[in-house]
Amino acid sequence: MPNPTVMDAIDWREREVRHQERADAFSSTWRARQLSGDKHPVDDFLFTYYPVRPGVLRRWHPGAGVLLADGEVSTGSTGSGGSTGSGGSTRSEGSGSTGSTRPEREQWAWYRREAGGLVIDAAGFVEKHGAIIRFIVSLLQATADRPAQLSCFGLHEWAMVYRGGARHDVALRLGKTATDAVVEQNRITCTHFDAFRFFTPSAAPLNSLQPTRENQLELEQPGCLHAGMDVYKWATKLGPLIPGELLLDCFELARDIRELDMRAAPYDLAAWGYTPVPIETAEGRAEYARAQRDFAERGN
Repeated sequence: MPNPTVMDAIDWREREVRHQERADAFSSTWRARQLSGDKHPVDDFLFTYYPVRPGVLRRWHPGAGVLLADGEVSTGSTGSGGSTGSGGSTRSEGSGSTGSTRPEREQWAWYRREAGGLVIDAAGFVEKHGAIIRFIVSLLQATADRPAQLSCFGLHEWAMVYRGGARHDVALRLGKTATDAVVEQNRITCTHFDAFRFFTPSAAPLNSLQPTRENQLELEQPGCLHAGMDVYKWATKLGPLIPGELLLDCFELARDIRELDMRAAPYDLAAWGYTPVPIETAEGRAEYARAQRDFAERGN
């Protein structure tokens, strides 16, 4: 392994604070809703479908190959403790409140002490999680290498409510009959298994493809909104190997994509302040495709 890059103590502590402030801003409305009991059909998705707690999201890591100088002193947030989210380490990431005299960050999973500071045990993490890492690398490389398909127009969300299906407790913008007609009058070309698996039984045969977990490497492509959102999922599964700034960039990408995903969906979201992207019209389809292209570039 090459010698790690040394990050000055003042520098990394400042970056850690900026990361925590940014993460807190991303999760503030979600945390408030946990107290009020309110639901949000757009924003809740990032904390339910991707089950990464706010305390884990705000935990800053420098990424692999970096030594945190003077690492025995840490301002790191304890957050909510626990694992690295959906697929991270299963080792304890204690908050330092266990009575140990070891500094907090040194108790986090996958950190080890070297002369002058702390580094991520990247080799140990890769050894333990090699299979999922190989899958992530293969999937992201295959996705990025393909041209973006810009003709699905978000119809996957419509197929999820076709002929009586229900994904969200929100009224349909066009009503049931007109929503079904949009599905029937358009070609459905969903390439993403984790969207396709929620199609209603009546809608699934209408899709021009039959995505499965087994053919995911063959079908995933960067124009798919859900593939773009999943960049965040894959970052969470790589845990401390990923610099905190990149993790939050991935979260922000997923948040922005989710907004388009739902604005183009068949739901009436006016009560939450969202204007629709009416993909049942030529203008709406053009707007959707432009946004798809931009998100594909960001995701790649």
